Amino acid sequence: MNAHQPDEPNRHLAAALRARRKALGWSLDRAAAETGVSKAMLGQIERGESSPTVATLWKIAGGFHASLSSLLAAPPDGDAVPLLRRAQDLRSRPAGEGMLVAALFPFEARTGFEIFELTLLPGYERCSEAHEPGVCEYVLVVRGTLEVLVEDVWTPLGEGEAMRFAADRPHGYRNRATLPVVFHDVIHYPARA
Repeated sequence: MNAHQPDEPNRHLAAALRARRKALGWSLDRAAAETGVSKAMLGQIERGESSPTVATLWKIAGGFHASLSSLLAAPPDGDAVPLLRRAQDLRSRPAGEGMLVAALFPFEARTGFEIFELTLLPGYERCSEAHEPGVCEYVLVVRGTLEVLVEDVWTPLGEGEAMRFAADRPHGYRNRATLPVVFHDVIHYPARA
């Protein structure tokens, strides 16, 4: 028996990945082929033995045609209005990277989007592969200065500035400042037929 007890985000990720794979009827081999993530790594994630990087999580989400937040957190219960969510209670640091992630509102099919609060620590840079066709991102800087890579150009955004871009192309984020940068990221997924 494994003495390792996964933390809550890893437990959710393990269960979500296993459930999604089984619902599709995929073996670990098929999941590895679809995601580009090794069978061994997928198995470790499903057992809660590994904390994958954000880049790996995006590969998994893309391969499964799923939202990123569906792997990170369960959607809020019911249709309760209003629904209060606190970023400070939701923040996690996948794989110890220089980015903190809070899934403020995980993906729901009826809305077609998910909302994150992201914090980049000083010096952190993350380039992302293209997401699924039609995915758009809306970024709003809350604190600090963020640089966003779109169409091979880094654009600085200050507090209160926002940018929309097609996320179905390579893009990235970086913090070249000495203080953390905090921003909201709304990711919209196209309706599936």
